[in-house]
Amino acid sequence: MEQKKALIVGGGLVGALWAVFLAKRGYVVDVYERRGDMRAAGYSGGRSINLAMSHRGWRAVEKAGILEELRKVAIPMHGRMMHSPTGELTFQQYGKEGEAIYSVSRGGLNLELLRIADNFEHVRFHFHQKCNGIDPEQGIAHFEHTLTGELTTVKSPLIFGTDGAFSAVRASLQNRPRFNYSQSYLDYGYKELSIPPGPEGFRMEAHALHIWPRGNFMLIALPNMDRSFTCTLFMPFDGEISFESLQTDEQVAAFFNRFFADAVPLMPGLLEDFRENPTSALATVRCSPWHVADRVLLLGDAAHAIVPFFGQGMNAGFEDCTLLDELLTAHGERWEEVISRFSRERAPDADAIADLALQNFIEMRDLVADPGFLLRKRIAATLAERYPEEFMPMYSMVSFSHIPYREALRAGQEQEVLLARIAAAPGIENNIEQHPDVDRLFREWKAEMTV
Repeated sequence: MEQKKALIVGGGLVGALWAVFLAKRGYVVDVYERRGDMRAAGYSGGRSINLAMSHRGWRAVEKAGILEELRKVAIPMHGRMMHSPTGELTFQQYGKEGEAIYSVSRGGLNLELLRIADNFEHVRFHFHQKCNGIDPEQGIAHFEHTLTGELTTVKSPLIFGTDGAFSAVRASLQNRPRFNYSQSYLDYGYKELSIPPGPEGFRMEAHALHIWPRGNFMLIALPNMDRSFTCTLFMPFDGEISFESLQTDEQVAAFFNRFFADAVPLMPGLLEDFRENPTSALATVRCSPWHVADRVLLLGDAAHAIVPFFGQGMNAGFEDCTLLDELLTAHGERWEEVISRFSRERAPDADAIADLALQNFIEMRDLVADPGFLLRKRIAATLAERYPEEFMPMYSMVSFSHIPYREALRAGQEQEVLLARIAAAPGIENNIEQHPDVDRLFREWKAEMTV
């Protein structure tokens, strides 16, 4: 029997996971990665945002049969811990009791996925291989060794582009007729900072995503297995309060002491981190179609890069693997049917989560300290507890279910109408649980939704 073969361009999170899925189906998989083997060189931090693994991501790794290995490198976060300008802490639970998203180091997860994938006999990794483009009609990929300059041409019946937001595979598809592509940047950038472990372990609550919301900018911190926190500062590139305005150690120190005073004692390396780590950009990428015939397909950020504010970039990429694998089962690995169907059906969900991520940036930056927003959150939690079969908050739909992103976006928009009506009821802020209008307004809204 002829061996089934596949080529994956990009050995990051999605590429390594998809290699596992294909290997379990009996494919010989060659993975070409631009970077060196981080298992030997180690992971170099300094420009990453910690990942938040939620239900969609866990479903993918469970389906790949590697859940238990990855549980070992994840820390549950049950909610947001808000830090006020004067240092008061407020905890906002994400979902129901026991529900959590999980903090995972990007480098640690990538290392673990590489190790797991490489355990399969027919998965082969090729490092220091920069993709110089593909010929989708011929099923050929061109590579250049980043250390020696040696050129390699690889032919494969299947080519998967998992090479990130600046995908070389996608760049080749952009030369084809009727390929739609857009790339948009926020006026905001980000910089990685850190809180090292204390003498007795974590210096803050470990099972929370910490946020310092300051209106036009914010600081976040996620826990790591070594009891440190990876912090990320999000703020405009330009303006009165911006990265441009922080050019000296004195300016940086004054800025942090003014806006994040409770974090400063926890960050002994703040000034060095700020100087050494780059200021990176945040982009949203949309494109279509994601495929060429039955031989080339984009997955993950190569197809749908999004900003990180809903914690769904990795989860969406991992869910790509889940859904594609399910289509292979349903259609007997008939790639001509599977690839076109996946590209067509998945793209609207990718657009929806891109929109949701942009919306959630405003929520995290501006609204989490707003009394009206907090009231609507309390109302939503009450409705979810009172009507568990009829009402699931939009955040829970995205993070704690497998409801398609486009359905979560639509439902969330409809829920905003209900929450606004209940929030306008006289005295609601003092008596959500017993207020007589809650049930009436909910039933009226449900009736409208079924018309």
